[in-house]
Amino acid sequence: MKRFESSLVRPSARPPVKSSHLRPARLVRRAIAGVVAALAVGFATAPAYAAAPLKIGYSDWPGFVAFQIAIDKGWFKEAGVDVDFEWFDYSASLDAFSAGKLDAVGATNGDALVTGATGAKNVMFLLTDYSSGNDMVIAKPSVKTVAGLKGKKVAVEVGLVDHLLLDTALEKAGLKESDITLVNAKTNELPQVLASSSDVAAIGVWQPSAGEALKRVPGSRPIFTSANAPGLIYDAITVNPASLATRKADWAKVLKVWYRCVAYVNDPKTQADAVKIMSGRDGLTPEQYLPLLKGTHLLDAAAAKKAFVKGDGLDSVYGSSVNADKFNVRNAVYKTSQDVGTYIDPSLTNAP
Repeated sequence: MKRFESSLVRPSARPPVKSSHLRPARLVRRAIAGVVAALAVGFATAPAYAAAPLKIGYSDWPGFVAFQIAIDKGWFKEAGVDVDFEWFDYSASLDAFSAGKLDAVGATNGDALVTGATGAKNVMFLLTDYSSGNDMVIAKPSVKTVAGLKGKKVAVEVGLVDHLLLDTALEKAGLKESDITLVNAKTNELPQVLASSSDVAAIGVWQPSAGEALKRVPGSRPIFTSANAPGLIYDAITVNPASLATRKADWAKVLKVWYRCVAYVNDPKTQADAVKIMSGRDGLTPEQYLPLLKGTHLLDAAAAKKAFVKGDGLDSVYGSSVNADKFNVRNAVYKTSQDVGTYIDPSLTNAP
């Protein structure tokens, strides 16, 4: 599913999915723009050209996949906004945004900081969800609690979001990272690591790899999940600041469509259809997808407004992002602490 990326090389994040082909490069766009400008001189009375579609990268996480409902049902057209959603592997979506090929991208609040720290400034204007169980520390049967990890080996993809989850679990148990031995492994390899390595006692991993690990090791169990630290991991649509400034009315429409998606997912009368659409985007059955959805707390307008209130705790995206920033600096994901406030814009969420 996710998340944090190295400032030099982005390791694999969410499980691989087929990314869409990107559109022609900027040189082609400039050439077209030149032709349009020339025509405008000769045909001053011609009707104005419609604004280009907002290009949004999304990937395999329920808080982003829920947009598929609006895509399939034509809700963006109804709202009067032209959007072009492009499906990526999560890491690739961040790379595309950093390369200027997208106006916005679905990302964790921690990854928004990483992306900005490495050159692609962005602003989180829409909070889609927070992880509420999909990220897990899974232990073998012999380990009953986080405290039981002391002196043992724990595998995780170092620097990614479930490394942060592990650190949080250790802190709550009165332990430090120095009390365990970290084993670095790619996220998609962690289920095999837990199953095949006799000296690895636990792993930090997210769904669906978490589910695979639980199946591979009978008796294994989550001893800490993101449900134990609500708000540790927020997900957002984060946008290029120039696009937000020049197309604010259009982004406001995207925001309203998002809340329509949340309502459709949460309504018992329509949830089955919502899950069918979302699972279809991921190539899963509704039965397989529903547990993933339950581990993601989608944010409606009221919940998002609360999360956008400035505060030091994890119930605020400000406090959560400061926490993620400290983790990123501590683990050398980037060197310089970020000004978290410049990455967050609640104005559209708080608008009447």
